[in-house]
Amino acid sequence: MNSPALAASAAPELAVRNLEGWYGESHVLHGINFDVHAGEVVTLLGRNGAGKTSTLRAIMGLLPRRQGSVSFAGRELVGLPPRHIAKAGIAYCPEERGIFSSLSVDENLMLPPMVKPGGLSREQVLDMFPNLRERLGSQGTKLSGGEQQMLAIGRILRTGAKFLLLDEPTEGLAPVIVQQIGRTLAMLKGQGFTIVLVEQNFRFAASVADRHYVVEQGRVIDMIPNAELAANTAKLHAYLGV
Repeated sequence: MNSPALAASAAPELAVRNLEGWYGESHVLHGINFDVHAGEVVTLLGRNGAGKTSTLRAIMGLLPRRQGSVSFAGRELVGLPPRHIAKAGIAYCPEERGIFSSLSVDENLMLPPMVKPGGLSREQVLDMFPNLRERLGSQGTKLSGGEQQMLAIGRILRTGAKFLLLDEPTEGLAPVIVQQIGRTLAMLKGQGFTIVLVEQNFRFAASVADRHYVVEQGRVIDMIPNAELAANTAKLHAYLGV
């Protein structure tokens, strides 16, 4: 994994500064600040309702109202619509996965447009997730939760984006599937992908991430390098209420 010292020596690929966000009159983000360097896996940890998912949605331009700065590869994203942010090379996999129930696995997989050169081919995705190869003709409603998550991740990998926003990819999944998702993220990191991961399971997060940002009440209140996670277990338990 990248060391924090090495990461700090280069300009971040994503720099979030004083990010505020609202749903209608509800103010949910109160000055979010964090950096992500190319090739890192970074997690946003926090209790339910802390603002983690809203942070991903704000980065992707899906929050109805936002202000502050989100700089990606030197380009300001605040003010851009989601389609332009996707074309810049960021892909978002929401917690609800967004599988089209009336389409087959194959149709779901082939649905997204390629926004950047270098997206994974259909065969590469199926090699990565062999379970999907066996279910190509199945409708989205017929898939298990783990298969839906594999399909959701595989689908965004076809777009060519190298910066991934993953919201709770292990939520509700069997341990064997969680392990497979972990191996996939490690492999993607090895291939040069950068990943921001919202995760409740900090033990899983510790197995894949370089650094962890703790989010509480719409603010980042701490950053813990993965190498220092064991020494901060008590603090992390207090943050997360586990």
